[in-house]
Amino acid sequence: MKVKICGITNLEDALAAAEYGADAVGFVFAPESPRYVSPGTVRKIISALPPFVVTVGVFTTGSERDFRSALDECGVDLIQFHGPTPPEVVHLFSNRAIKAIRVRDVESLDEMSHYPVRAILLDSYHEKTLGGSGVAFNWEIAKRAQKFGRIILAGGLTLENVAEAVARVRPYGVDVSSGVEIKKGKKDFEKLKRFIHTAKEAEKGDHPSQ
Repeated sequence: MKVKICGITNLEDALAAAEYGADAVGFVFAPESPRYVSPGTVRKIISALPPFVVTVGVFTTGSERDFRSALDECGVDLIQFHGPTPPEVVHLFSNRAIKAIRVRDVESLDEMSHYPVRAILLDSYHEKTLGGSGVAFNWEIAKRAQKFGRIILAGGLTLENVAEAVARVRPYGVDVSSGVEIKKGKKDFEKLKRFIHTAKEAEKGDHPSQ
């Protein structure tokens, strides 16, 4: 079970995520987000991370130049397209891309076939935000999405429900942001540690008591 900790804004949180066993960390490049982090800060954080931790740049909008800059200048490994980026632009980065789909109902999955990417991230649909809403969606829809390839489950995951989510959906990975925060943009280390452990143990069929 792969675990991505998203909404990283500082080195302390990034290093804690890595120490506790996170497989990936995500940086939000959307200026409208309370979890936004500047390209310069992202570059400094990545340079201090240990090897084998995948780094992901999350974009809600942007140009091809913005995406290439994040890869080449900031050093992120993957781009997560979390907004209405045209398929033809996503295709340019398909071997280094994750596409987020905001799930409102089962018809939302129709969009998945347009994006030949490394993985599809399923997040909750919310009228006022493109991510980090803390609201879960119907996991039965996520189970149907498995036929399209690797699924990363996001949206409202917490220490209390991640074991059930993993057991029911059996995704390739899980993604959490607000569920392990003290406040927007700052992680709670105890929640962070226990979330990662719980998600990985749940894949084995061993659900630790909360």
